[in-house]
Amino acid sequence: MLLPIILLAGCNTLPDSGPVESKILNDAKKPETNPLGFSIVQLDPSVISMLATQSPPLLSALGGGMRDRLRGDRIGPGDVLQVSIFELGSGLFGGGSAGGMSSGGGSNPLMGGAGPGTSVTSENLPPIVVDGSGAVDVPYVGRLQATGRTPTQLAAAIKGGLKGQSQNPQVLVRISTDITNAVIVSGDVKKPGRDALTLAHERLLDMIAIAGGPEHAPEDTVVQLNRDGRTARIPLRILQDQPDQNVTLVPGDRIQVTYQPRSFTVFGATSKVSETAFDTPELSLAEALARIGGPLDDRADPNAVFLFRFEDRQAAVRMGLPVRPGVALAPVVYKLDMMNPTSYFVAQKFAMKDKDLVYIANAKTNKFYKFFNLISMIVGPAITGLAVSR
Repeated sequence: MLLPIILLAGCNTLPDSGPVESKILNDAKKPETNPLGFSIVQLDPSVISMLATQSPPLLSALGGGMRDRLRGDRIGPGDVLQVSIFELGSGLFGGGSAGGMSSGGGSNPLMGGAGPGTSVTSENLPPIVVDGSGAVDVPYVGRLQATGRTPTQLAAAIKGGLKGQSQNPQVLVRISTDITNAVIVSGDVKKPGRDALTLAHERLLDMIAIAGGPEHAPEDTVVQLNRDGRTARIPLRILQDQPDQNVTLVPGDRIQVTYQPRSFTVFGATSKVSETAFDTPELSLAEALARIGGPLDDRADPNAVFLFRFEDRQAAVRMGLPVRPGVALAPVVYKLDMMNPTSYFVAQKFAMKDKDLVYIANAKTNKFYKFFNLISMIVGPAITGLAVSR
């Protein structure tokens, strides 16, 4: 009678690599052992269906797609302007006859009032920087408000200021350095920097391509868009697959492209504790278990394969789980029973996510086997020595 008690006591003092199934299930029910409030969900086809309807993060929720600043050709503070003025005759600016611009014996198409024998002069003014108040100073015209105007509108204002001082002046304004209509692209792209938007109304993927494209695979790349103090993040692969998320950019947007290789960690009754990279665009739970060698035959409890995840709040609500107020991510533990043949189909459909944690519980008999092996290591040499001495 004493020997079984000693053996049982010895088993209880041996270390474990993690909790058994019953402890996980019981701890989930007690507030004192479950301060995070995690829920346990049995993986079955209904859960797969609910998770399949999960929506990706919405870049379109940032708004701003149809604002007037979408024009992409408005002048603003910091912009550098190139102003060219064409005049009949000698002109105010005394630039002389423009190369190739003299009307000669015919009429110059750029100068509506130029007749035969009339010369045309042109002058490219030094670069003009729009000051902090949004104004520019133009010779013979004075101070003009430039902010909010297009180059065509500003050219018309300059032309109006030259009337009475110049014979039929014609003005062209070009934004040579565009600060107002630019976006910033940074991070893991080949050509980070500032790029100007145009009247083509570039979208998010367009600007990433203009910046040379991502340096890493789309499935391991995350795109963050900052707009008006608000931020949204989305995997590049989802952005490519969801055209409605490829939002039109607006001036002032900041794009951060970040390399985030996806991986999952494994604990419990496996060949070794490890962190494993996805290395593929998509990875199922079945594939993940196969990569780590699956549960160990002599240690694992195949009824108790657990996956720990901080699940999206909306997904948790759809599954009917209690979610604490103000919590964006709900802790969920998915349980897979590998003794049930249906579970193998479910595991093929369950998509792994970055930073998932897989735990394979120890079998209830695992401590006995550990204790038996320990006794064998101690007693075995003595028995062998006794046999040799005989």
